Amino acid sequence: MTVSGRSMQLYFIDGRPDGMLTAEVFNWTGHVLMTPRTQISNALSRKHSKHTGVYVLIGENDGEPLAYIGEAENMAKRLGQHVANKDWWSSAILITTAADTLNKAHVKYLEARLVEGAEAVGRTKLENANTPPRPSLGEADVANMEGFLDYLMMVLPALRIDMFLQHAKPKTTSNTLTLSSPNQSELVRFQLQSKKFGLVASARLEDGEFIVERGSEAKQSWTGEGGHSYEALRKELETNGTVVSQGGNCVFTQDYAFKSPSAAAAMIHGRPTNGTVDWKIEGTSQTYKSWEQSQLERLESE
Repeated sequence: MTVSGRSMQLYFIDGRPDGMLTAEVFNWTGHVLMTPRTQISNALSRKHSKHTGVYVLIGENDGEPLAYIGEAENMAKRLGQHVANKDWWSSAILITTAADTLNKAHVKYLEARLVEGAEAVGRTKLENANTPPRPSLGEADVANMEGFLDYLMMVLPALRIDMFLQHAKPKTTSNTLTLSSPNQSELVRFQLQSKKFGLVASARLEDGEFIVERGSEAKQSWTGEGGHSYEALRKELETNGTVVSQGGNCVFTQDYAFKSPSAAAAMIHGRPTNGTVDWKIEGTSQTYKSWEQSQLERLESE
């Protein structure tokens, strides 16, 4: 299936990248308002905040990410209560439609689906006491809400809200990138080996993501500098069961997508490292960096 591009419009209300902003997508009825808590009064005075919608509060508790997902027929009124009763959150995302066309059943369905999604990813702890049940909706309404969520799952990661973004990937066998060579059937696969620690890991490129495959081995624990962002990522993978102890090392229990070869390599080595050099085309000594350069050279020659 061919995936068509989409255009999203971000409007920084006061001209500050860290202030209030709205997000809309062409041909989508949804309207998203994101605001820091320091501007919540201004945010709740805007007309869209008084619509029926679903909202997400984001913050942290004891250094761990924390969120709360709720719904309301008047989000401004409900958020006002959360200002008084919840001290931990630092930003809020208000999700509705430009024409206020969502009803109570719609937003209860969206709330339930968002809670389900956040729990499935497991990246952020939820303050919600339980997973709300999905309300009974007709077939057409369910289809409409699922379509609404498809757009929302594009908008939220673009706003750097990744608590719903699933990096774990279903196992595939043929969707790897084809290497430009006389033999067009040859597939590009990458391998990382550490003879010192007895590690072997495999990966592939897919849809712009560097995916470490199930069964890849990693060091038993993080040994690099404390406080590094990769250390937090490694802890996350251990917490959600993507990386588990097996024998003297660890193993990936499922395919997992990383933003770069270096992030993937750091998870395996247990420390920051240059993944463009560590990863090599399977069965060769050609590094990812060298392969990448050869692809650019090929494009320039065409």
